[in-house]
Amino acid sequence: MREKITKQKLILFVKRSLIVTVIGFLVFLLLNWIFPLPDKIDYSTIVTDDKGELINAFLTKDDKWRMKTELNEISPLLKKTIIQKEDQYFYYHPGINIMAISRAAFNNLVKGQRTSGASTITMQVARALEQRPRTIGAKLIETYRAFQLEWKYSKDEILQLYLNLVPYGSNIEGVKSASLLYFKKNPDHLSLAEITALSIIPNRPSSLVIGKNNDLIIKERNKWLHRFAASDVFTQKEIEDALAEPLQATRNVVPHFAPHLSYKLNQQSSDHTIHTTINLNKQLKIEKLTEDYIRTLRLNNIRNAAVIVVDNKTHNVISYVGSAGFFDTTDGGQVNGAAAIRQPGSTLKPLLYGLCMDEGFITPKSVLNDVPINYNGYAPENYDQKFNGFVTTEYALEQSLNIPAVKSLKQLGKEKLISKLIAADFTQVAKDQNKLGLSLILGGCGTSLEQLTGLFASFANNGTYAPISFIQNTKPVKKVQLLSPSANYLITGILSKINRPDFPLNWQATEHMPKIAWKTGTSYGRKDAWSIGFNKQYTVGVWVGNFSGAGAPELSGANTATPLLFKIFNTIDYANNGDWFTPPAALDIRQVCTETGLPPGPNCTNLILDHFIPLISTTATCQHVQEIKVAPDESISYCTTCAPQEGYIKKLYRVVAPEMQDYFHQNNIAFKAIPPHNPACEKVFKGEGPIITSPTNGSEYYINQNDPEPLQLTANTANDVNKVYWYINDEFYKAAAAGDKPFFVPTEGPVKISCTDDKGRTRNILIRVKYVKL
Repeated sequence: MREKITKQKLILFVKRSLIVTVIGFLVFLLLNWIFPLPDKIDYSTIVTDDKGELINAFLTKDDKWRMKTELNEISPLLKKTIIQKEDQYFYYHPGINIMAISRAAFNNLVKGQRTSGASTITMQVARALEQRPRTIGAKLIETYRAFQLEWKYSKDEILQLYLNLVPYGSNIEGVKSASLLYFKKNPDHLSLAEITALSIIPNRPSSLVIGKNNDLIIKERNKWLHRFAASDVFTQKEIEDALAEPLQATRNVVPHFAPHLSYKLNQQSSDHTIHTTINLNKQLKIEKLTEDYIRTLRLNNIRNAAVIVVDNKTHNVISYVGSAGFFDTTDGGQVNGAAAIRQPGSTLKPLLYGLCMDEGFITPKSVLNDVPINYNGYAPENYDQKFNGFVTTEYALEQSLNIPAVKSLKQLGKEKLISKLIAADFTQVAKDQNKLGLSLILGGCGTSLEQLTGLFASFANNGTYAPISFIQNTKPVKKVQLLSPSANYLITGILSKINRPDFPLNWQATEHMPKIAWKTGTSYGRKDAWSIGFNKQYTVGVWVGNFSGAGAPELSGANTATPLLFKIFNTIDYANNGDWFTPPAALDIRQVCTETGLPPGPNCTNLILDHFIPLISTTATCQHVQEIKVAPDESISYCTTCAPQEGYIKKLYRVVAPEMQDYFHQNNIAFKAIPPHNPACEKVFKGEGPIITSPTNGSEYYINQNDPEPLQLTANTANDVNKVYWYINDEFYKAAAAGDKPFFVPTEGPVKISCTDDKGRTRNILIRVKYVKL
């Protein structure tokens, strides 16, 4: 009977225990939901170089150095030492240690004072997460929070939280902050002596200050080392080595290398650790080169520069210099010039000519006309305000001529260039695409050194663009083929020639400089000087100018930015083995006429070799010399309709476009023109009239009503035309020589403009004019 009663009592006890346990668990879950764990920790952001070494860091919002120790940085030695000192049974208790609490309570009651603590590592984490006065109530809350921590995290994660929150005096929290600031090393590289020294500071952070109380810290450290020895935690040899190790640590400052990039990434990233691609050795060299170089230009009122270096194989940015001196206040040294939007000058011309090659318009030896043009009132000029007449594509790019570039963009269509720039992440171009005109090829748009350097890195990668990367192991979000490998190779070949006007004056240190291709640019008003260069290994972008926006007469891409570009290549690629780009298999060579750059016709005598892209480059043959029927005295010429059956001769004449004839006349350049056409020929009067080039047919013009500017009248005429007659709204306006460019002030509304040549042929256009207040 007793056994039965005892058994019933046991069952009842078990049931009640289970009920209490379940109810307690449900209450815990309810409280856990009502009072969630405050585990959001504000960590310092640290920035590392490509080898994982600390190069910069930023304080938390509460001005603490609280650097996050990752799980893989908690070495077995660190874990073993901390657990042995702070909580030997850490991996066995549920957050609180009942035996330790009982022992502490007994000692406190019997001895009347606090002789030993009972806080586990988990409870210390709970206390660090919520700072409270040390009362019994606070202790109960810590106990509850400890259960919450154990419920939510693994033991290793709780240990990680402890190591991240443990105080080390002043504004230093966490073992990683202490390790880096006191010993200049990561936690997983700490020795037993260093770990033990750090482990005793949180108990007395105000009296045990590294660098100030090192002798006392050594004394306390050694006490614990002897305790470890007594407990056989470490071998005798490990203890002896730790006891013999001196403590020469002191409070160090956080390094602030690559400040502009570090600040940029800290603003953009939410990661606690940013692993950059920066090569610190090259970064420091280029920072020094830039600072020293700009110091020599200050007398010319040129105060700043920015540099980006990209590894072409990985697209990683290995050096990023935002200004000549981060702490220089004379021209806003903390401004990030590498990311600032500026006018690019002529730096976009290589992409334009490459696109024209891919369209089949031109090849390197194609002849372009460098003569005055006017598109809808836009009349670009060359840098030297001179015109060169006939020039080849490669000459136009080498000399960075403006007019051939604008004409090429007109032929290509600005939309195609804009689409490529947008694909290459030119964000300002994307914003402004609807209001960009032909001037964008001369710098009439906005871009940054980051974007330009990324664009030129595509030239080093067979014309394939991939975004440059600042953070390690970043996979390219996209790859875009900007140019075909063939066009890309041809452009690279042109840019690698050194016999060009943008080769810097008095540059002597080129004997050992690696072969590079480069392009310069100078913005309007001489406010920005650019030089972007590349070879197989690196792409280097350089900007020189003033953050204030002030221009300088001596500022130019050739003589201001390129010397720094050369110095950088001499420094980072001095031992280059000469490896260079190889021509693609799709590229071929053919003979062309030197007069046009086209495959030779029957009358071409001067030939030269030229690269071309099969099935892409034009196959039209050269017709610059034609056989013309003329009178024996060469006074008139005949067409097939009006040529007499006899009494004429055949002669070869060079066919010159009207715009080039005009250029020859204005510059007194003699050329043998085709004689005027037979005036008795009826067909001449049936031909097309002059081509009005300005104003542009169908365009709308806005004119300032307070200060109206006149519009220019220009027309291309046949070579037998001497005089033209202009009519405005069917009323005679002016007679002018074929090459003259008169002006007129239009009335508001639709305006009809007519041009009649001296052969009676007429061409009409219609424009619309609006007067506005400006």
